[in-house]
Amino acid sequence: TWHLKKIPQIVSERTFSLDRPKFEAKTKLELNSVCGIECQRKLPVPSLSDLKDLLSYETIFENGTRTLTEVNVLGLVLDPAGNTTTRRSLRKKRQIYGTDSRFSICDKRFMTNFPFNTAVKISTGCSGILISPKHVLTAAHCLHNGKDYVKGSKRLRVGLVKTKKQRRSGRKQGSSDGMPSFQWTRVKSTHIPKGWFKGVSGDIALDYDYAVLELKRPHKRKYMELGISPTIKMMPGSMIHFSGFDNDRSGQLVYRFCSISDESNDLFYQYCDAERGSTGSGVYLRLKEPNKKKWKRKIIAVYSGHQWVHVNGEQQDYNVAVRITPLKYAQICFWIHGNDENCTRG
Repeated sequence: TWHLKKIPQIVSERTFSLDRPKFEAKTKLELNSVCGIECQRKLPVPSLSDLKDLLSYETIFENGTRTLTEVNVLGLVLDPAGNTTTRRSLRKKRQIYGTDSRFSICDKRFMTNFPFNTAVKISTGCSGILISPKHVLTAAHCLHNGKDYVKGSKRLRVGLVKTKKQRRSGRKQGSSDGMPSFQWTRVKSTHIPKGWFKGVSGDIALDYDYAVLELKRPHKRKYMELGISPTIKMMPGSMIHFSGFDNDRSGQLVYRFCSISDESNDLFYQYCDAERGSTGSGVYLRLKEPNKKKWKRKIIAVYSGHQWVHVNGEQQDYNVAVRITPLKYAQICFWIHGNDENCTRG
């Protein structure tokens, strides 16, 4: 069951103008994390002051201007347990773990219907997921390498799979073999938490690897709601699901599901088969609505990609996802609505 939780409030305090970025960074879709499972267990609990700093955010607009918004956090109860993880057996593998268990969604009847139609393509080479009529959730490192915005993010666009085949002269826009064609929409503004800029070379690199894009024009498709990430024990079969546009299956929407291997307060470590291009996909699961028989899918994490992490003194590789915690839910909800009135319960 989806358990309703009282959400802390994220409120903006001050907004500053920043210099224009250079947009010269290279897109890096595989990160070497300095803080893995073992490291996460030893991290101190962030103080309220730390969290206010980490959850402050940068906004960049389509004309290249950018701002920094400082926030306050209200109604937060700090967890004294810190970054606990579940100790499980570990395997050393690669991005494709054993037999490739991914499914290419080729039939337009599935590709253009919920939940697969919520997956979108980002022009920098990543994937994302629709979370409102005008907003897309993706990974921060698809847009920024911690020092500068990546090349191509200055004219950032989001591609939605077309629902009907539209003929155009010249370039072929789709074919009968299941290759999707895209309707591209410009991005009006992008929000990235300050924790991402601070963490790329520090101990919390991946915890804040998420960003929200505001589209210039709203779409009319069904989107997926956000949910608070449950613990592994509260998931049916510990299973998660996500769909994205993997590079090795060019133009195809690729779906996969797998069980979570390990978790910290902010991250899921798993062995879902994935390749570059699926980074930024929305990770979701389906649980029952409270006091109802109806089941509902919600986004509980953002797929951050293939990462090398330190475990028991040696490097292991995992596919890692950033969990939607109550604080992150409050922040993303604030970015969507511009206020916290619609974000009190998640």
